[in-house]
Formats: sequence, C-alpha cells, structure tokens
Amino acid sequence: MAGHPIKSRQRLGKYRIVSRLGEGAFASVFKAVDTLEGISVALKIPHDHLVTENVLAEFRQEIKLAARLKHPNILPLKTADFIEGRLVLVYPLGEKTLDQRLRSRIALKSVLHYTDQILAAVACAHEYRVIHCDIKPDNLLLFPDGLLRLTDFGIAKVALRTLRASGSGTVGYCAPEQAMGKPSFHSDVFSLGLVFYRMLSGCLPEWPFDWPPPSYERLRRRIHPDLLQWVRRAIEIRPEKRFVDAIQMQAVYLRLKPRALLHGSPQRAVGPSRESRDWRTVQRKQFQRQYGKVLRTHSVCTRCNGPVAESMTTCPWCGQGRAVHRDATRFPIHCPRCQRGLKLDWTYCPWCYGEGFEVSSTRQYSDTQYAARCSNQACVRKQLMPFMRYCPWCRRKVRRKWKVEGVSDRCRSCGWGVVREFWTFCPWCGKPLGRS
Repeated sequence: MAGHPIKSRQRLGKYRIVSRLGEGAFASVFKAVDTLEGISVALKIPHDHLVTENVLAEFRQEIKLAARLKHPNILPLKTADFIEGRLVLVYPLGEKTLDQRLRSRIALKSVLHYTDQILAAVACAHEYRVIHCDIKPDNLLLFPDGLLRLTDFGIAKVALRTLRASGSGTVGYCAPEQAMGKPSFHSDVFSLGLVFYRMLSGCLPEWPFDWPPPSYERLRRRIHPDLLQWVRRAIEIRPEKRFVDAIQMQAVYLRLKPRALLHGSPQRAVGPSRESRDWRTVQRKQFQRQYGKVLRTHSVCTRCNGPVAESMTTCPWCGQGRAVHRDATRFPIHCPRCQRGLKLDWTYCPWCYGEGFEVSSTRQYSDTQYAARCSNQACVRKQLMPFMRYCPWCRRKVRRKWKVEGVSDRCRSCGWGVVREFWTFCPWCGKPLGRS
C-alpha cells in the first residue's frame, strides 16, 4: 500500500478516510473515522520518501518526549503506528485551524483569549526543555467552547531537520537563526510574536522584519503601547534581545493584559461607532439578512472578507477567483481538486470537472437541497442542487440557468442569477456586472 495515493473512503487499518484536510512539505493530514470507537480523528501521514531509518529513530525519541507534555492546550497524540506500511500519527480532530479562523475579523478579546492559551502551551513545553520549532496558525487547532490546542510538539523538530536535509521547507513563522539551523527557545518566542502580530493586524511581517512592519498603524490603534512593545521585543532580529523563553514572555504578558483589555474597551465619547460608519460592513450585514440563508453565504473571501458561498467560483465583491474552496463545508467529504463538499453517494464532483470517485456504498442519501433534475434522460438519479455545474450522477454539464430566489437579475455573460444591488462581479463566471 505504501507509495499509492490515499483516497477518500479508503480503509487504513481500522480507520476510514473521509477527506484530506491539508498537505505540507513533510506530511498530509486526513479526516478519518475510527470504525471501532465510532469517532472522528485526524491522521497525519508523513510522505513515504521522507521516512528513512534515521527519521524513524528520531520520531521514536521525540514522540516519547512529547508524551510527557500533559496540558489542556497541547494536542495529545492518541497513537503512532505503522499501518499497511505507512507511519500514521493519530490526533483528536479539531473544528478548524487558527489560520482558517483568521480569514475573518477577530475581536481583541478573542485574540487575547487565544494568546492566553498559546502562551500557556509553549510555556509548558519550555518548562520541560522542549522546543517546538514550528509555531504557526496551521498548527493551532480550535475546538468547541473556544478551546485552542497546539499540535506537532516534537514532530515539528524532526520535520524541520528532514526537510532541511531534503532541500525543502519555507521560512513563514521561522526565526532567522532557526532558518540557519540553530533553533532555541528564543526561536519559539519569535514565532509567537509573529502569530500575535498577525492576529491583531491581519498581516504577517516578512524578512528583513524592519520595524514598523506592514499594518503597524492598525496594530497601534488596537492595543496598549506597552503591549505593542511586548510584541516588538518578541520579534527582535537578534535572539538575545527577545524574551528568554515562553515562560518569561507569558509572565510579562499577564502583567500587561489588564491594560490591553482597558485599552480595547468601548470609548466614552458619544457618536457612531467605527463599525457603523463603515458602509461596507453595513452593506454586507444587510446582504446577509436578505440573501445569506438563500445563497448559504457562510464563508468569507480571503481578500475582502465579503460573504461568499461554497458554490461560488469568484468573490462577487472583489472579483478574486475561488477555484479552490478554503473554508469548512456542510457536506461529509471534500473533492480533492476544488475542496468543495460532496455527498457520500455522488459519483462525480458537481462543482468542478474531473475524474469520478469510487462510491463504496449503494445507499442513496436524500437531501432537501435537491431543487431540479438533470436533463440527461439516461441519468439514474437526475437530482440537482442549486448552482451545480455538473450532474453528480452522470457528469453532464448543467444547462439550467440557475437564479437567485426572489431576484430577477441575471448575469449578461452566463445568464445565472445575480444580486446587482450588492455585487460587483458575477460569482458564477467572474465577469464584471456593470450597472443595470
């Protein structure tokens, strides 16, 4: 089995693969179901060509070390084993990553709540003399009730050494000295500073990390000056100018946090709030009230934060392409090409054009979302959901001109329904709508 790509609905020991959650230079992560316990889990499977005898020896050592880190904000490794010739790491399944959460606006109190938990996790590791080496939003998982957990302890260190040896890897949240092969507790402090900076400003500083970084003015308006200096100290270029470790960083933060909360509280001045003066915010809230339920615009554009639906291939607010869906789906599995959701009994992806999927069940799954029928007389099921581009049963291109319920406007290019009152671009073909 090793060497063959892993597909949805494939069995791997007692685990049934549901969908691919992500892929990095070192490993792929999958959502799976433990068929014995009946629970959903995350499987992290390193790429076969990177798993050498030396790497395996390091894994055993680091896994034992990481197992000592018992903390509510550190994701526990449920098990690590070889299954059908593959090294498989099994973790509890979170709702989303912090990276996904940061694609929409985040309140200061939420930022501070997450910061509390991140610092607690890394401080615990540093107490045990463990350096993480890969602190970034993708490795911070969100669970119900606002719980945040840091994952990949120990594993990240092995991945870093392996990727450097193979000539792969990116800088991202990596400290300069760590990129040169000399990680330390100061390196984790640097990464923590960058994560905090991005949570507050929406921007990730890049090399050469000159101060002030991009979006500095937004950061300055949001937090107390003392907390701003705390951030600056964390991302100093020279390691000796940073906090010694996350323990010291956390101690200083806890002293400053009350000032940060006071600074972020509502102002006493009478007058309209900043949000109420932002016409875009008002416009999009009105759109969501009128059309959010009809169009299922539960996601946001990564460029403009405008509300978008999983079925849209273009942001109707700013025109950014959405060939790949980057957010959660209401369906049980994902298409590996466009990452949009699929039902378990669909043979083809109805959102993008590509090869079909092997359906492991003959059960037919009904859904109230089916609103039309395929024009192919030979099609077995014929059922279509709004804004499907291809029939999920026979793969025929949908000729129907979908409309937006309650709106008569149509795109002049593709003929599908649009909401000219709010949109600038057609979300189905990407063409500018112009003025009616």
